[in-house]
Amino acid sequence: MSEPKSKPQLREKGRIMSASEIERTLVRLAHEIVEKNNGADHLGLVGIKRRGVPLAERLGSLIGGIEKRPIDTGVLDISFYRDDLSTHDVRPVVVHGALGFDVNDRNIILIDDVLYTGRTIRAALDALFSHGRPRSVQLLVLIDRGHRELPIEARFVGRTVQTTNNEIIEVKLREIDSDEQVLLVEHIV
Repeated sequence: MSEPKSKPQLREKGRIMSASEIERTLVRLAHEIVEKNNGADHLGLVGIKRRGVPLAERLGSLIGGIEKRPIDTGVLDISFYRDDLSTHDVRPVVVHGALGFDVNDRNIILIDDVLYTGRTIRAALDALFSHGRPRSVQLLVLIDRGHRELPIEARFVGRTVQTTNNEIIEVKLREIDSDEQVLLVEHIV
């Protein structure tokens, strides 16, 4: 009989973004999306569950305010086979479900909180294309921490943070965590 795995011990190293910095970053990203897409015609935002969803909803509201019309937002559910916060050998798995709008011939902005190895985005792209054929797909992440295992690059980045493989970026959003900040934490060895 194997012993249960203990939860990893984590230590906070510092705060990367406060609530106000997250909000200012999202405002900037909303303007960048509108600028790089020549407005919001044919635009759709798709958040990767969990924390990509509230980011997509916030960006949809911001872009809707800029463009004076509602912006379609949808949800992709990507789950992981894992039992702790370790990111080693984590395999993304798509949970099939309705996206929320038709992606065919749309400019889709795929949204996640942190870009790390690229495996989540790879799984999300497969899931997205199972819903239809977008005109284009652009990636937006709040934090890009490097360490890519796949050739995936975000077009829109809130902040780039250099990390070690022992460090974790922890994004907390009020809709999910009742808190609002981005932290750098590390495994205690």
